[in-house]
Amino acid sequence: MSSENKDALGILVGGGPAPGLNGVIAAVTIEARRRGLEVYGLYDGYKWLVQDNEKAFMDHVQKLHIRDVSRIHFDGGSILRTSRTNPAKVPNGITNSVANLRKLNIKYMVTIGGDDTSYGASKIAEGAGGEIKFAHVPKTIDNDLPIPENTPTFGYQTARDLGSMLIRNLMEDAKTTGRWYIAVAMGRHAGHLALGIAKSAGATAAIIAEEFGDVEHIELSKVCDIFEGVVIKRQAMGNNHGVLVIAEGVAEKFRSEELEKIPGVKVEYDGFGHLRLAEVDLGKLVKDELKRRFEARKQSLTMVETNLGYVLRCHPPIPYDQEYTRDLGYNAVRYLLSKEPAHKKNALICVINGELRPLYFDDMIDPKTGKTQIRYVDIKSESYKIARSYMVRLEKRDLDDAEFLKQLAATAKMSEKEFLDKFGWTTEF
Repeated sequence: MSSENKDALGILVGGGPAPGLNGVIAAVTIEARRRGLEVYGLYDGYKWLVQDNEKAFMDHVQKLHIRDVSRIHFDGGSILRTSRTNPAKVPNGITNSVANLRKLNIKYMVTIGGDDTSYGASKIAEGAGGEIKFAHVPKTIDNDLPIPENTPTFGYQTARDLGSMLIRNLMEDAKTTGRWYIAVAMGRHAGHLALGIAKSAGATAAIIAEEFGDVEHIELSKVCDIFEGVVIKRQAMGNNHGVLVIAEGVAEKFRSEELEKIPGVKVEYDGFGHLRLAEVDLGKLVKDELKRRFEARKQSLTMVETNLGYVLRCHPPIPYDQEYTRDLGYNAVRYLLSKEPAHKKNALICVINGELRPLYFDDMIDPKTGKTQIRYVDIKSESYKIARSYMVRLEKRDLDDAEFLKQLAATAKMSEKEFLDKFGWTTEF
């Protein structure tokens, strides 16, 4: 593939898939072509871009035309695929990336991804010394990027919609068969997706990492205490079934030495230094411990774990994300081609109430970590308080009610003092 003299725009996708990726690719391509730019799609994220191998790079570049993308916004997945390659971790990765982009006369780049992809984009932008302008379109079903006014990241609403439907199905199955389900939802850093799914579907209870505050580590036993209390409370109320939702990011707070002691658990890390959560079967860990506890009391408990992770990521986007991604792609090109002095910086593209509001790379960096800031669930917000109020979790008023406390303790086959000693702390946050 040979480059041409006119300016070009490149597009790549990094990180995990999310519903709506193709919508952004389509909108960027269409608007860039209308503005007279060549458009190149770079396959597999940064994987080939960082290599000092011209043939390998060129073999993984596709010139995009409007006819190639005009109807792909309905589809899940990514026509450019994706990867988790970290340019900063590959020897000479930044230098190679800049050199490869120059070969195609790429003056503008649209990167689509989460915090790790935006971090890679910021490093390549630094290496290009202003020669290549970057616009990063925030993508993650985790909804954890710092977009103003609590605006969601694209893909989140579709993932929540499908996740909610799946949880409703599990709730009906649980009621029909008299069993418990533990559903793990994605959310490495933040619990937006787990909480959003649980709240909208009316799941029995949910646990997210944010509710434990700023503590560095959480013990698996403490997580199980909370869910055990939920099951006992439901049983005391005459219901021995339910669906428990947990954010996968809770596992990030487990001590690695604790995980290493558990048979079958691999402690591995990806190119960005993150624990490979796919190797930590959080649902099974919780299920096995809960079953052990109930069996020790000679109580029967049928429990099944399931993971809502990968099944959500390539679902066809709902109309919300179809429309939203068109806005984002259009505004990414509009931003890149803007001649206003204030728009010379590389930026994350935000569309707030229909209006472009760029967030500059420099302003996104957390001074403590040197990486992109993270938007956590605000456990002091009314939205979170409402979610908690509809969960069946042990509460202080349950323990203050002498008659109900007696019933809870009897259900757990404990004395009232034993029950308070074991579960009292779970009502304090």
